[in-house]
Amino acid sequence: MVEGKVHGDTPPRDWRHKVFAAGFSAIAATGADRWLAPIAQGAGVILTLHHVRPEQPRAFSPNRFLEVTPEFLEATIATTRRAGFEFIAMEDVCERLNCPSRGKPFAVMTFDDGYRDNLEHAWPILRRKGVPWTVYVVPDFLNGTGRLWWIELERAIAQREQIALRLGREQLHLPTGTIAHKQAAYRLAERRWREASPEDQRVGLASLAEMSDHAPQELTRSLCADWDEIAELARDPLVTIGAHTMSHPVLSRLRDEDALAEMRASRIAIEDRLHRPVTHLAYPHGDKVAVGEREHRLASAAGFATAVTTRPAHLQPWHANAPHALPRISMNGLHQNTSALRAILSGAPFLASGIRRG
Repeated sequence: MVEGKVHGDTPPRDWRHKVFAAGFSAIAATGADRWLAPIAQGAGVILTLHHVRPEQPRAFSPNRFLEVTPEFLEATIATTRRAGFEFIAMEDVCERLNCPSRGKPFAVMTFDDGYRDNLEHAWPILRRKGVPWTVYVVPDFLNGTGRLWWIELERAIAQREQIALRLGREQLHLPTGTIAHKQAAYRLAERRWREASPEDQRVGLASLAEMSDHAPQELTRSLCADWDEIAELARDPLVTIGAHTMSHPVLSRLRDEDALAEMRASRIAIEDRLHRPVTHLAYPHGDKVAVGEREHRLASAAGFATAVTTRPAHLQPWHANAPHALPRISMNGLHQNTSALRAILSGAPFLASGIRRG
């Protein structure tokens, strides 16, 4: 049992965000985004977003980095175009990588999970600006049966002075009376969750349900689009619908056959409902802990032409030979400013950090 082992210090992820902010400021102050771009900039970038909605100030908001405002989305489009990028659809990425000398660098807009606010706030902007975009959806979320456990966890911590979360045989008893304790408790519980087995996570889902005043699926139905809404969205020629697995698991924690089933079943479910091919996949979570070479092979076996990670880097010509391991760059809600965006588009942060390859 883990009890009370959280501290009031700034959580590690908060420190990383501060380091990123300082780096973006330094790049802007020195003009490095301009003079490093010729050597740091790749053939293109894939940008990742989740929620697009008006700002909702909250003292405790550990998932704030997943939210951007409609105004920042508009600024992202304008700044990206001013930086010389051309927006293209996901299905055109491999062709452009195979012809790296062809015109401008390119940018691809992608949105994960299928949140309803994408339709309410992002869609009108993208349609008006003529920007192609891809939405990676989770059939269990569209059905209203999936669980947004990271949001359930945030709300449970926000509402309590302490939490008792079960993950299999592990019991997490954590103080959550102050904002600092809430932040630290969330980081610890989130990390333990991502490390847990699928069986232990199922115990965790039951534990979260016990802490909720409502049926957990009500949260999913309120935040995620349903099949009818996604079908309407799919009729827009600028929109590509991709798969994000059936239930949004940490794929690396699954057996080969289960991970393959998550990918393949999501493709089939979406194709059956929308009556069109689904050839693009986004790995849930998508970092080096959640996704590796095994998942890349399975994505190919599941019938996908491309699959995207969350490893940040520019696309390079060699990514044409690794279409199931494409990097993406998050439009982080904690860095909603054009200085950070110009730095990202220049490639300078990735050159400096040694992760240019993705």
